[in-house]
Amino acid sequence: MSHRDVLFTGSIGLENEEEVFRSLSNTIGERAKRYPDGETGERHYWVRWLDKVYKTNQQFQISDPDKKLAGYRDTQTRIFYSLADGVRGRDIKIDRFGYAKHAIASYKTFKTLKNAGVVPISTRFQVSLPTSVAAMTGFIDITSRAKIETTVENAIKGEVEDITSRIPVEELSIQWDICFEVVAHDGGGLPLHYEDIFSDSIDRICRHLDWVPKDAEVGIHLCYGDPGHQHILEPENLETCVSFANALSDGTSRSLNWIHMPVPRERNDQDYFKPLRHLNLDPKTELFLGLIHYTDGVKGTQKRVQTAEKFVSKFGVATECGFGRRPRETIPTLLEIHAKVADSY
Repeated sequence: MSHRDVLFTGSIGLENEEEVFRSLSNTIGERAKRYPDGETGERHYWVRWLDKVYKTNQQFQISDPDKKLAGYRDTQTRIFYSLADGVRGRDIKIDRFGYAKHAIASYKTFKTLKNAGVVPISTRFQVSLPTSVAAMTGFIDITSRAKIETTVENAIKGEVEDITSRIPVEELSIQWDICFEVVAHDGGGLPLHYEDIFSDSIDRICRHLDWVPKDAEVGIHLCYGDPGHQHILEPENLETCVSFANALSDGTSRSLNWIHMPVPRERNDQDYFKPLRHLNLDPKTELFLGLIHYTDGVKGTQKRVQTAEKFVSKFGVATECGFGRRPRETIPTLLEIHAKVADSY
């Protein structure tokens, strides 16, 4: 049966990776080419769990114990750090953040379930990673970021190397989550530590893309954040996403397997989707539009699909961000919405 492909951007708020894999297998099956482990447990709130890396490193000190951020509609406490007195940027040591450790452990469960016939045999294991900008911006004072960026970037690169050395690349998909860069480009969120937000972000992201071996898949999740289930900044339309997508497609030395773009619930108007006319991706790059919303279900999603179809003929479907923080009891219904929307193609 023909269907639209489904993408999960990462977080799925269930108990553990086995429950995530079994739930996706039971409801979604082969509609999704890639299964994430759900980023369960300590990873449920995207990068917030990385706070412990800076908190326990004596080379950093607290510069703001409760920084208030414009556009963040949640109750999370955000502690910001700077270099400790007398510490130079080149002295900072960060070995790893912990993404590879979780990925390698989850892959064992994934492989066991695949061998048992639970997970479809063609399904890849998806690992979602933050850029080095994301691993710093939400934690480090802007005056210290440039001084430690190389160290943080090397630590993230090391995560990729560990993951790709322990998980067969022919079964692996790596997704880079691009949030701070997109929001800053549109004038919202935290300021970045470099001046040319667009070009300098593209250069950095392309380095990340090029770390991924050719036989592994690599994708991009363009995001406006989801603190308190609302964007940090509401996109006016898809122009920024299209600009990022085109530049990343041109700038990477390897092929991009997919790009995901968010669609707010209330945006089923043509003005939002018009920039898709200028999307210029390699034919092998899949486009996923994050237009599935729990609140208005299948009918509301189909309206957004119908509008998007006026500007782009081929695309898969997803939510606009992960759903690791939503009430657990809503997730089975949300997965059913994914399946019904995919099958209504």
